[in-house]
Amino acid sequence: MKNQFTTKIKTSMVLLAAALIAMITPSAGTARPPSATPTATLLASGLGGTQGSTVGPDGALYVTENLEGRIWRVDRETGQVTTFARGLPAGLFGIGNGGVVDVAFIGKTAYALVTGVASDSGGTSVVGIYRVDGPERFTVVADIGDFNLLNPPTIPFHFDLPTGFQFAMETYRGGFLVTDANLNRVLRVTLDGEISVFIDFENIVPTGLAVRGNTIYMAEGGSDPHLPQTGKVVSFGPKSSTVTQVASGAPWVLDVQFGLGRSLYALSFGTFDPNTESLNLAVPNTGALVKVNGDGTFTTVMDGLDQPTSLEFIRGTAYVVTLTGEIWRIDGVSGPPFGPTP
Repeated sequence: MKNQFTTKIKTSMVLLAAALIAMITPSAGTARPPSATPTATLLASGLGGTQGSTVGPDGALYVTENLEGRIWRVDRETGQVTTFARGLPAGLFGIGNGGVVDVAFIGKTAYALVTGVASDSGGTSVVGIYRVDGPERFTVVADIGDFNLLNPPTIPFHFDLPTGFQFAMETYRGGFLVTDANLNRVLRVTLDGEISVFIDFENIVPTGLAVRGNTIYMAEGGSDPHLPQTGKVVSFGPKSSTVTQVASGAPWVLDVQFGLGRSLYALSFGTFDPNTESLNLAVPNTGALVKVNGDGTFTTVMDGLDQPTSLEFIRGTAYVVTLTGEIWRIDGVSGPPFGPTP
């Protein structure tokens, strides 16, 4: 600095830059990190009923929108949103109530998971996995609804939809694993349409999935009222009849994913309020990204998220999809692995 005038100019520029950053940074009420390290940026918004997601072979995010039966492609750098596919069965009862709920790729081919659109929901479409053959062309490769009608749960609990309510799918050994949050089980589905029960549960509400080697990690939403002690991450293998609890303590856990290295993270939908009209929705801005600790607990990485449903990781960056039509990029997320390398 050569003189006081130069010092004043530089000080003013710093203050102006700080003010601009404050204007474009998400408010603490929407997403606030527990420390100065992780930072949240709104990548995209205005989408209708976004629920499931995946990272495509081109490195972009692919996100499902249940209200319009659409799959969006989202550029991770610019946030530009374009239609990848449309014309899939749409949800019949508004946001978060069926339609296309998840998407996954095998090679360069995309597959969509569709639920809550059959006759038991008042619809006429197939509940199952659709192959995306073009922007508006699809082929049903697995009729999960018909399988569920013929093979109801053997463990006694109340369920509303005989065709089930599938939540998420994960690629597995050339096919898929699919969670059913209504019939409380995980199905194995092959590309030639063969379906089998992989593992079944009591009323624990299985949701998101992640696979590492021979181990499957699964999120549990927990039954109403979705208390923190019933929000869990569990693990099991291909021949398991029971699960191993990995962590618990966050309400309404909807997804689980590996981050940098072997660090494991989960997504909490938020706090359940039984007095609200929409019992399938969390209280706004109570969701959180949490890290799985080696002692079976969770540590909050970012809270204040508005009904987050799906999580993806690319190195140390998390991408969070919310039911309210937003996609957030959370940078600076990293940490030690939660357990030994398999």
